Amino acid sequence: MLSTHVRQRIWSWGGPAFVTLLAAVLRLWNIGNPHMLVFDETFYVKDAWSQWNNGYSTTWPDNADEQFASGHTDIFGTVGSYVVHPPFAKWLIGAGMAVFGADSSIGWRISTALVGVLAVLLVTLIARQLFQSKLLGVIAGGLLAIDGHAIVMSRVALLDSYVMFFALCGFACVLLDRRWHERRLASALAARAASGRPLTWGPAIWARPWVIAAGVFFGLCTATKWSGLYFLAAFGLYLVVVDALARRRAGVPFWASAAILKQGPATFLLLVPVALVVYVVSWTGWFVTDGGYDRQFAATEGNAWTGAFSWVPLAVQSLVTYHQSMYEFHVGLSTPHPYQSNPWSWLLMLRPVAMWYEGVPEGTGGCTGDRVSDITSIANPLIWWAGAAAAVYLVVRLVLKRDWTIGLVLMGFVGGYLPWLLYTERTVFQFYSIAFEPYLILALTLVIGLVLGKPGDPPDRRKSGILTVGVFGTFCLLLTAFWYPLWTATPVPTWFVGLHYWLQSWI
Repeated sequence: MLSTHVRQRIWSWGGPAFVTLLAAVLRLWNIGNPHMLVFDETFYVKDAWSQWNNGYSTTWPDNADEQFASGHTDIFGTVGSYVVHPPFAKWLIGAGMAVFGADSSIGWRISTALVGVLAVLLVTLIARQLFQSKLLGVIAGGLLAIDGHAIVMSRVALLDSYVMFFALCGFACVLLDRRWHERRLASALAARAASGRPLTWGPAIWARPWVIAAGVFFGLCTATKWSGLYFLAAFGLYLVVVDALARRRAGVPFWASAAILKQGPATFLLLVPVALVVYVVSWTGWFVTDGGYDRQFAATEGNAWTGAFSWVPLAVQSLVTYHQSMYEFHVGLSTPHPYQSNPWSWLLMLRPVAMWYEGVPEGTGGCTGDRVSDITSIANPLIWWAGAAAAVYLVVRLVLKRDWTIGLVLMGFVGGYLPWLLYTERTVFQFYSIAFEPYLILALTLVIGLVLGKPGDPPDRRKSGILTVGVFGTFCLLLTAFWYPLWTATPVPTWFVGLHYWLQSWI
């Protein structure tokens, strides 16, 4: 089917374009419905709009949601409100509102939807590079495009899709740095050997633009939610380990100490300070105005630092105090919520979040009988559970095969999932798992590649693999069609909703 150069080129660009277009249709269709603030949109949409206008998030009057949805969007005050997440993603949400209007629910959600669409394209390109297969790239992008959890999180203006996207951008940069670093390390070692210098530790490689780019994206991820720090730490550690293994393969005698003591500091300086600068810059609106929450704390008599740190600008002192308060909030958050879930249950998807549920009056839009409008973040069960099983399998396979592609994919879980296992007493939600869903998709895609087999395998083996993957993909598409109304607030009969509650905990 792809025996000609023209067909190869069409497939090379047409495959990613198709799954991206599919993702766009599923995420953008009727995105303005419902024209009400859904779940935590009550925080982020209003904060984004006041921040867009004032430079910082401000307070709103009581019962502002109904007024906001009815078009009274400029009723925010000028007093800084206490927000517990950094501001960057709210600038993006605010940009969408500035373009489409704050009175438009499309404007509330368009930026998040576009980020969700771009994530599908990015996963497609990452999988192509990671597995060296255009087919597996399209499969990975297609699975993310049709998964309900990813669709729902792209259709509501929450912050977590931005965490996912910027972490994924950082992941892509780490992937691209791998070969860049290997080539330059090999060249530097060859030059050193040719000059007769010993290879004791090898050189420190400073020319690593992809590491700098990764620092930018992990900084943006952290400037959205502090959980982005976990990705920064995980992939920073990964870069050190990869360098150590590269030096061992190259025959560097003291490869471990060289990676930690010589290249490690260089990598740290290329990555972490960049992320820190990006994070601080994201607070520019708070710095250049006077009314943000705690903005004047250090300027108040008796609050400024004394002693060795008295030289620190008062605005920075105030920001540090604000961050201390934010930290105390996050570690102490334990308010019971009907949809909270233990992170240990996320891979099993035991308690997804119902973000919207409303009865539809008879006769509305031609509706007859008992109908409801629902937005539930239940993932496509076949994709999610198969992906979870694939992730567990890859842990075992990594021990047996020591495959670097497996290690890189699993680092996405290290940064996006493992830290949450420490917060079993904190109020957390299943939808946080969107941060590591791309790696769950990549894990599943890697296993699909193993099922498909290699071109040199016996014909019967190839046919059975293709048939298995084809059947799996067909059922995934059917389940997406079955669940799509419940991901998009489409009015449906109550009996139809009941068919989707496969587990008692989903109700």
